[in-house]
Amino acid sequence: MEQDFSMLDAIISKYRNRSGILIPLLQDVQHTLGYLSKEAMRYVSVQMGIPAADIYGVATFYSMFKLKPQGKHIIRVCKGTACHVSDADGIKEALRSELGLQGDEDTTSDMMFTLMEVACLGCCSLAPVIMVDDTTYGKLNPESIKAILERYGEEA
Repeated sequence: MEQDFSMLDAIISKYRNRSGILIPLLQDVQHTLGYLSKEAMRYVSVQMGIPAADIYGVATFYSMFKLKPQGKHIIRVCKGTACHVSDADGIKEALRSELGLQGDEDTTSDMMFTLMEVACLGCCSLAPVIMVDDTTYGKLNPESIKAILERYGEEA
């Protein structure tokens, strides 16, 4: 079944016949859809006359682009040096356990949370640190994770 991407036509027309527009175009598409699916990238490719390989290359090069659906809440686990030596791995494992993530899963089945590692959140004095959306939580231990996640579960 062919997916309807007509909602992208207004975005595409905004960038048509302009040069150097691939990144902002893909940002707008991602903002509309929540992520960049292969089908959406193919649609943009056909509509804009940009080779699909070029679009995919940009989408996979920049970490701001997501190729899979993301959860409502994004949890970033800091893996910088200060966090690493303060048990960031234990924090990550506690998150994975509480969220019920298996194997290489990074998004919960109910689409509430997506877990990702980041190189540094710049809060070294609070190590170990996570960010949930735009809120930073520091000086964590694995036992503190459940209470943090419960704050977000209450909105559902």
